[in-house]
Amino acid sequence: MKRFFSPISSKLPQSSSSAQNAPRVEENLNQLEETHHSAKRLKQGVDLDSLPADPKKRIPIRDYHPDERDEIRRADIQRGPHQPRIREFPQSDLFGLKRRFNRKWFKKYHDWLEYSVTEDAAYCLCCYLFQDESNHQGGGETFSSIGFRSWHKKKRLDTHIGKSNSVHNQAKKKCEDLMRQEQSIQAAFVKLSNQTKLEHKIRLKDSIEVARLLLNQGLAFRGHREDE
Repeated sequence: MKRFFSPISSKLPQSSSSAQNAPRVEENLNQLEETHHSAKRLKQGVDLDSLPADPKKRIPIRDYHPDERDEIRRADIQRGPHQPRIREFPQSDLFGLKRRFNRKWFKKYHDWLEYSVTEDAAYCLCCYLFQDESNHQGGGETFSSIGFRSWHKKKRLDTHIGKSNSVHNQAKKKCEDLMRQEQSIQAAFVKLSNQTKLEHKIRLKDSIEVARLLLNQGLAFRGHREDE
């Protein structure tokens, strides 16, 4: 941009005001270039196979490039909540009583509850994937980033789910809609029969041949008659 504008600015007569604004224009151009380069650095490609399964080791979904978030969400949804089959979960001293995570909770909350071996804490996969500023309602922040460890308060799991319009259910619906959208696109391609694909291929081939002939002969891509 600076190379493009510099010849023009050199030809224009500079007044005192333009001379004062020159450093500001230069600064704005530099900021635009820095923003462009930083935006390119944000999207470097994510290896979906290397995404950590342990919820504590994941980075916040908002830290990924916007163009990569849905792809990451689909990968985590297809993999499902991280529910390690541990024989005995570690105990914690809560008010003088030994408490631990109950593996039966995996069965009751099979579609969202996950457990971090690293942190010895429970998380919600749906709320992590679609966490936002309002996710503190119903303990959403606890289940999405901090981690739930109050094993003696099992009712908190039901409280987290809440009513039909709760933050958790909204996040869960977003997960369902995201996967339904992906399935609908794949289904549209599957519905194309082999005969339909062959007909499309013939039409494309003929269109290319016609375009090649018109280009070689220098002819227009239209007829000379204007009637129907």
